[in-house]
Amino acid sequence: MSEECTHDCKTCGKTCGERKENFDFSAKLNAASKVGKVIAVASGKGGVGKSFVTTMLAVEASRRGLKVGILDADITGPSIPKGFGIEGGCYQGEDGIEPSVSTGGIRVISLNMLVENPSDPVVWRGPVIAGAVKQFWTDVHWGELDVMFVDMPPGTGDVPLTVFQSLPVDGVVVVTTPQDLVEMIVAKSVKMAEMMKKKVIGLVENMSYIECPHCGKRLNVFGESKADELAKRFSIPETLRLPVDPSYAASIDVGAAEMVEVPGFAEFAARML
Repeated sequence: MSEECTHDCKTCGKTCGERKENFDFSAKLNAASKVGKVIAVASGKGGVGKSFVTTMLAVEASRRGLKVGILDADITGPSIPKGFGIEGGCYQGEDGIEPSVSTGGIRVISLNMLVENPSDPVVWRGPVIAGAVKQFWTDVHWGELDVMFVDMPPGTGDVPLTVFQSLPVDGVVVVTTPQDLVEMIVAKSVKMAEMMKKKVIGLVENMSYIECPHCGKRLNVFGESKADELAKRFSIPETLRLPVDPSYAASIDVGAAEMVEVPGFAEFAARML
């Protein structure tokens, strides 16, 4: 809430979470596009593998024969294009900005495609960043998609608020790790989703364990898993534990995300769709 808040929402144009009257902030999808389902991938903390989970959800949906898109809403830290080996910019077509398309047919839009040098930092204030995310929905020619995945930035700031208020989000997948901080991370994401009247449909505990290459025993290098306990506490219907596996990162680094096979992910993704 702003320090200048008058608590009179009728005279205020801000999109903060304290608004008391029902106000429609929804953005109109690009006129030449049709999107069936929108799933946001979120976390209260950075560095938990949210972009990897987004990428693999999209890959698994594509493997099932669905038409898939990814909206990279992490404006200041976009990483989705790299996983698919997508380089270069987008272009303005007759129906809007044309997204890049991966080898497997996944449509992707990310700020990295719209700047001259992808390594340059994005030094924008929150409202400008949030506006760019909204434009990815309104100005991009997505065509006809069965499902769109939105890779959210960490936290509960301007961009997550814009996504939840402006896009027709059907479900939220929360990504976390096994450390003791995890409960607070999950709680923040779940509570924000509840405030925005969005349903959390899945919990992914990334870096949950490492499998010994000699005996196959699972080692909980970052502590005991809390996935099942948290899913029960916050009434999250589906969970998935992902291992620490350097081969996943290696594949992402060379743009081969569509070649990655993660045990159990296909079944988890199917339950999200």
